[in-house]
Amino acid sequence: MFKVFGFYKFIKVKSLKKNKVFLQKFLISNHIRGTIIIAKEGLNGTISGSVKDIDKTTKKLKSLFLFKLFDSSNESKSKFQPFHKPKVKIKKEIVPMNLIINPKERNIKSHLDPKDWNELIKNKETYIIDTRKPFEYKVGTFKRSVNPNITNFRDFPKYLNKLKKNKPVAMFCTGGIRCEKTSVYLKKKGFKNIYQLNGGILNYLNKIKKNESLWKGECFVFDNRISLKHGLKLGSYSMCSGCRMPISSKDKRSNKYEEGVSCPNCYDKLTETQKSRFRMRQSQIYKAKQSGKKHIFQKEFK
Repeated sequence: MFKVFGFYKFIKVKSLKKNKVFLQKFLISNHIRGTIIIAKEGLNGTISGSVKDIDKTTKKLKSLFLFKLFDSSNESKSKFQPFHKPKVKIKKEIVPMNLIINPKERNIKSHLDPKDWNELIKNKETYIIDTRKPFEYKVGTFKRSVNPNITNFRDFPKYLNKLKKNKPVAMFCTGGIRCEKTSVYLKKKGFKNIYQLNGGILNYLNKIKKNESLWKGECFVFDNRISLKHGLKLGSYSMCSGCRMPISSKDKRSNKYEEGVSCPNCYDKLTETQKSRFRMRQSQIYKAKQSGKKHIFQKEFK
């Protein structure tokens, strides 16, 4: 069993290259996989390993960057290693929005726990914004939520500028970090009633019982588990090898679905040459499985 730990921390970080090299070696030596992003404004990542190794890594992050608590974190379990390898990346921002924020700018009073969040979004006057990408929104979201249909988060401010400032705004994302920046941006623009789901969707699905839930569907995650359900249990989605988009059980019943080749999302977009190449790859994967080997192109997606 693997422990999966997601986190972020807004904190001033120096010596980015030096810290990257150190963390990369540390993750490898402690059998940790996943991705950690470091920037001058802080840290953001999701990692996986044994309970002992994850606990050792979180302690090292706190001592290395001199803080006591993460701004937000979430834990879940996986029967398989959900990441391919360890990665440490240096970025301009830990989540891209062309907005570097100071830790003191965070609107902590606007953070709502899951039960308070439920009460807020039941109010029909509340504008509920799913700040994630469109394909994540399709996998699952809250009732009455609106998705800006933006693939690049840097374009999000253009959408926010269209909102009315007198309505309550409730925002949510997978782990909470996107909403941190969005909240700061809206406050600077003069919005008063800004709220965000504390800990994001993952915290909600972990703490709210299914019979009390206002969530519809599953939550897409950027690892080999693909999606999670209430209680952070493994979801039902798979990944299309043709377009790398999540596919449901319904998608698999479509005539346009072919394992390892295409799905309804990409069938009409792929050329016959591409489909032939993907079929050849899938054939090689089948043969490798039959011989008990792992093909070089075989991904760990279920």
